[in-house]
Amino acid sequence: MREWKRRLVAVAALAAVGGTVAATPAQAGGKSYVKVGYFTQWGIYGRDFQLSKVQSSGAAGKLTHLNYAFGPVTADGVCASADPWADWQTSFDDAHSVDGVGDVAGQPIAGNLNQLAELKKKNPKLRVLISLGGWTGSAYFSDAVLTDASRKKLVSSCLDLWIKGNLPGLPAGVAAGIFDGVDLDWEWPGSDGNAGNVIRPEDKRNFTLLTAEFRAQLDKLSRTTKHRYDLTAFLPAAPAKITAGFEGDKIFKYLDFGTVQGYDFHGSWETRANQQSALFVPRGAPDNPDFSVDVAINAWLKAGAPRKELVLGLPYYSQGWTGVTDKNNGLFQPATGPAPGIFAAGTEDYKTVKTLPNFKIHRDLRSGHAWLFDGTTFWTYDDPAQMIQKALYIRAKGLGGAMMWSLDGDDASASLTKAVSAGLR
Repeated sequence: MREWKRRLVAVAALAAVGGTVAATPAQAGGKSYVKVGYFTQWGIYGRDFQLSKVQSSGAAGKLTHLNYAFGPVTADGVCASADPWADWQTSFDDAHSVDGVGDVAGQPIAGNLNQLAELKKKNPKLRVLISLGGWTGSAYFSDAVLTDASRKKLVSSCLDLWIKGNLPGLPAGVAAGIFDGVDLDWEWPGSDGNAGNVIRPEDKRNFTLLTAEFRAQLDKLSRTTKHRYDLTAFLPAAPAKITAGFEGDKIFKYLDFGTVQGYDFHGSWETRANQQSALFVPRGAPDNPDFSVDVAINAWLKAGAPRKELVLGLPYYSQGWTGVTDKNNGLFQPATGPAPGIFAAGTEDYKTVKTLPNFKIHRDLRSGHAWLFDGTTFWTYDDPAQMIQKALYIRAKGLGGAMMWSLDGDDASASLTKAVSAGLR
C-alpha cells in the first residue's frame, strides 16, 4: 500500500476511537481549501432547517462557500425561482432569524434571501452562490444552451434575477449583493438524469460554451460592480457521464472549481447492501468495474481537469436497505428493499442514523467507508471519523477542498462540518 494510503488508514483509525488528529499544513503556495455547504431551499418546511441553524451551530464560520439550492431553468430558457415564497416572501420570527430579529411588515425583502444577507453580515468572508438546476430542475438546460442567442438569453436572465437581484414584484435590485456567483448543477449534459430531461449529444460542447458565456457576462458585470463573481459546477462521478457530457480539459478555463459527486455510488434502488461513498473500491466488491471516490477523481484527472480545482463532494446522509442477509456484517448481501426513512424510503440524515439503537458500526479503513448494521437493516455511514479520512485524501491527492450535501443532514452541533473544517485547515 502506498504511504499516503497508509496514512489515510492510520488517521481514520485514530479518529474512529476519538483520538486527536494533528492539523496539517494548508495547500502548497498558501491557497486555502474551499469548504462548500449546500443549503436546500425546501429545508425550511418539513425539515425545519433555517439559515439561523447554520449560524447557531457554528457551521457558517467553518465554510468558505454556501450554495443555495436550487434555481431551475424553465421551458422558456430562462432562470426562475422554484419557490418565491421560500426565496423572498415568507417571514421569520426572532427565534428563526440569523440576527435574532424577526422580519416585520413592509421590509424590502424577506424569505431565505434576506436570511442569506444576514448570514453574510455575520460571516463577511462567506461567499454565497445560487445553484442552478439540480435533479428536478435540469430538464430544459439542453434547449436553453442550444444556440449562442439562447445561451446569452439564459445567462442574462440568471444574472438579472439572482446576481443583480431584480425579483418579480419587488423594487429593482432589492436582492443585489446577496449572491457572489453561480453554481451550475446541470444533471446531466449528454446523459440520463431525472426522467423527462432533454438530452442531446451536443450538450457536451454546449456545456463548455455555457460556462464561457457565464464567465464573460459575470466578468463584464464585475467591471461595473467591482465585485468578483465565482463560477462553479457540480460534476458527476461516473466515468461514462464525464465522457458523455464534459470537456474536462476546457471547462476549467472558466470555472473557479468543480465539485465532484463523491456519493450515491450505490443506493437503495439496488437490491444489495453496498457502500455509497467509499474512497477506494472495497475488497470483495461484487461489481467490476465499480465506483469509488478515487475512481471518480482519477477519471476527471484523465479528462484533463486540474486537480487543485477539483473539490470532493461528501454526503451528510445515508443510503439504507432492510431485510439484509446477516452475513459479512451485511455488506454486499441481498436485501428485500429500502430501509424506512423519515422523508423518503432508503435515505436518512446523519443526525438521525447516528442515534439509531441496537446498531453496530463497522469500518473498512483500507477502503475508506463505514456502515451500521443491526442484523437486518444496513445504513451507509459517514461520521466525523470518515470525514477526517476523506479530508486527508483531499490533501494527499492535491485537491481543492470539500463540498457537503447537504447542511440539514448534520447534527445540531455541526459535527460533520467541523470535522471537515478541522481536516482542511
